[in-house]
Amino acid sequence: MNQNERADWFRKFPLLKKVTSQQEVFWVNPRNGDSEEGIKQSGITAADVRDASERLARFAPYIEKVFPETAFANGMIESPLTAIPFAKEALSNEYGIDIPGKLLLKQDNELPISGSIKARGGIYEVLKHAETLAIQDGRITYDENYEKFAEPAMLDLFAKHKIAVGSTGNLGLSIGIMSAKLGFNVTVHMSADAKAWKKELLRKKGVTVIEYADDYSKAVEEGRKQAEADPLCHFIDDENSLDLFLGYAVAGERLAAQLKEMGTIVDEDHPLFVYLPCGVGGGPGGVAFGLKLQFGNHVHCFFAEPTNSPCMVIGMMTGLHDTVSVADFGLSNHTAADGLAVGRPSAFVGRKMESLLAGCFTITDETMFNLLTMIADTEAIRLEPSALAGMTGPIQTIQHAAPLADSKNATHIVWATGGSMVPETEMEQYYGIGKK
Repeated sequence: MNQNERADWFRKFPLLKKVTSQQEVFWVNPRNGDSEEGIKQSGITAADVRDASERLARFAPYIEKVFPETAFANGMIESPLTAIPFAKEALSNEYGIDIPGKLLLKQDNELPISGSIKARGGIYEVLKHAETLAIQDGRITYDENYEKFAEPAMLDLFAKHKIAVGSTGNLGLSIGIMSAKLGFNVTVHMSADAKAWKKELLRKKGVTVIEYADDYSKAVEEGRKQAEADPLCHFIDDENSLDLFLGYAVAGERLAAQLKEMGTIVDEDHPLFVYLPCGVGGGPGGVAFGLKLQFGNHVHCFFAEPTNSPCMVIGMMTGLHDTVSVADFGLSNHTAADGLAVGRPSAFVGRKMESLLAGCFTITDETMFNLLTMIADTEAIRLEPSALAGMTGPIQTIQHAAPLADSKNATHIVWATGGSMVPETEMEQYYGIGKK
């Protein structure tokens, strides 16, 4: 994109000037409309998400058998929904803005197996692929006990097949750990900004890790290219996968059940605001879609991105989606929030969310580290930097007068996307940076 083209975009979308100068911005989606119509236009149905939910239920006995840490939830991979009153008070004091409603933390950092939101979509797609192969080979039927997937005959079947994925880290962990457990030959193509400890952990699990000196998009491109040349290799495409999206979308019904159990009402007079860290968009897009299925116009979903990697806000604002990158606007795509270091957004997600997303906002690395330390001090919860991207969401929506955000009946949920698997030494470094 040349200087004249950029100047044209700046005239059309003045907020882009702040985006390109790495300022924190808040963007309201002008296309956001009726949820029912937006869901209809997406081409994805409630039945599709229900099918994903039922598949995860079928696999629950297997998950419980091979991952004993899931026994408390009978093999279901789910995270707690936690009230954070002390963090709420600290946020209000820090920004001088009162948050009248509830503030909750959806702790996907505590998801079993791989400790991040990616355990939802990544593990789901691996399981679906395994089920498809096993059904086709006559190894199992839908009404059998899926503990059978742990038997040697299944391992032998999957050993003939390969799975590949491109990742900045957490998606690679979820897919690598699950695929290796089932017996697949799995390769994770990882970008330069992926954390060393994540690569090392994957290798210890028997996963092949290929490293690139480039960013996320290059890792995905190379992974896709190699998989296309091998008919026995299934490539999990974070940029375009419907199965990943559906795995994430199951979170909607799970969250609805948790809110009901807490006695939290969501309706016209009790709005729900949800703040989701966003990289390429698959995880937050799927979750937001699932929430829209549950709550319709009464839930307002916002994506949060680093100021150096605001690919989704640029793609959504301009309508160019994946045909434009942060580099086109002079941004480095370098951020400590490694899971969010993505230069081009998923066009698949961007288009599905065009009339369902309330908006986006950006956050500096410094703010994320500050908030990381704050929630550790106030709530004794340890998160990785990217998981804090949505933490200023309640402040942002109230400050920018988003309708009903300042209601005493509102519920605000920050989606904490990862952190429990971060080594203690690394977590202490994060905490120390925040303290400074």
